[in-house]
Amino acid sequence: MFQVLSTDGRARRGRFRCAHGGAVETPVFMNVGTQAAIKGGVSAWDLRDVGCQIELSNTYHLHLRPGDERIRALGGLHRFMSWDGPILTDSGGFQVFSLAPLRKIREEGVEFASHIDGHRIFMGPEESIRIQSNLGSDIAMAFDECVENPAPYAYAKASCERTLRWLERCQAEHVRLNARPETLNPGQLLFGINQGATYADLRIWHMERIAELNCDGYAIGGLAVGEPAEVMYEIIEAVETRMPPDKPRYLMGVGTPVNILEAVRRGVDFFDCVMPSRNGRHGKLFTWDGTINILNEKYASDERPVSERCACPLCRHYSRAYLRHLFKAEEVLALRLAVLHNLRFYNDLMDGIRRAIAAGQYEAFYRAYAERLARRI
Repeated sequence: MFQVLSTDGRARRGRFRCAHGGAVETPVFMNVGTQAAIKGGVSAWDLRDVGCQIELSNTYHLHLRPGDERIRALGGLHRFMSWDGPILTDSGGFQVFSLAPLRKIREEGVEFASHIDGHRIFMGPEESIRIQSNLGSDIAMAFDECVENPAPYAYAKASCERTLRWLERCQAEHVRLNARPETLNPGQLLFGINQGATYADLRIWHMERIAELNCDGYAIGGLAVGEPAEVMYEIIEAVETRMPPDKPRYLMGVGTPVNILEAVRRGVDFFDCVMPSRNGRHGKLFTWDGTINILNEKYASDERPVSERCACPLCRHYSRAYLRHLFKAEEVLALRLAVLHNLRFYNDLMDGIRRAIAAGQYEAFYRAYAERLARRI
């Protein structure tokens, strides 16, 4: 399933395989299609063109609309959205975290109100895994609790202990469902999630316990939710030493290009974040020299492409001036072109990272781009 091909310091160049698609080259950025589509008018066919290797969809949102049983009846998520590559589905745990005023957490699971119509929903480990099995994704994420940073130590401890118990229940349900002849994707994998807020001792204890369960991969969750970036990097360093070296490592919901460079440097293989699509829809475009706000007046007559180094549809065919005009005129095409550009940039960034690791030049690559990519032009 996963093979580390080469290392450079802690940075790892790997290859991952699952039930759908060919080999996935890691480190990899997973493009986020929350509701089985990338926001900004981007289709599954577009994802292929911008170099996407893995698509990520949201268990909570698809359960509410159109419903996981409906998607199952239509042949599963791959067929539903016309994507034949790997799909990861998150567990719904982060959405439960974001619905804090509307939720009630207990040992069995979480009861909360739908953000669509307010009706009450219950989701526990078994329910989350059943939904993800109905979707037929290639990687299912264990149901966990994501706590806000900073969190009281006692609560963070009780929460990661409960998340451990939930993982054991997720694993039992996952094994049961994968053994059923009618299961859409009996090759579905299960990743466990490390929690423990910003307390290194809790993080280490939890990682050691979940590693004993021999999941197919391991994620670091509950970061980039309020803590300083340096604290996040310290937690990654503490956890990485306890993560199985032969399993994929996934940093959930992160992040900026610089966050990715820093986390790869600390041994992370998988990433996801809504940032490239969200920023694109607001006119903020990533380039190898920093971030451009295309709404600025100085681009009104700029005939250059957003980036000379980019082969996305925007940079191949249109100028900065034209894209700015589309935003100012509120044309939907602006969103589509900007999102395609940002996704292409992130996938190109990962390709550059992989090449640098394979060549034993990752530290030089990091030094060349860490400061540059953080700039606002």
